[in-house]
Amino acid sequence: MNAIINFIELENRVISATYRNLMVKAKVVLVDKTSGEQLSDPVITIASPVPSGSLRIRLPDSVKPGTYFLKALNGHGDYAAQSVEFHVS
Repeated sequence: MNAIINFIELENRVISATYRNLMVKAKVVLVDKTSGEQLSDPVITIASPVPSGSLRIRLPDSVKPGTYFLKALNGHGDYAAQSVEFHVS
């Protein structure tokens, strides 16, 4: 079962995305493409028992302009999926 995370849009510093095949306790994190650094905030934990859905992530002011992508980690913290890149201005 391959996990998928799809970036939909970024508007007013809110990211919209959908996911499939992510189980309870999976996490979605923001990664800076340039440095490869996984940001400590925001981190979204999947709480729904349904393995597919949508999420909205409000970017804190600490997220600087740059190119990012979303990375999904399974309940054990292992890589599960990655979104396309997007630019925060």
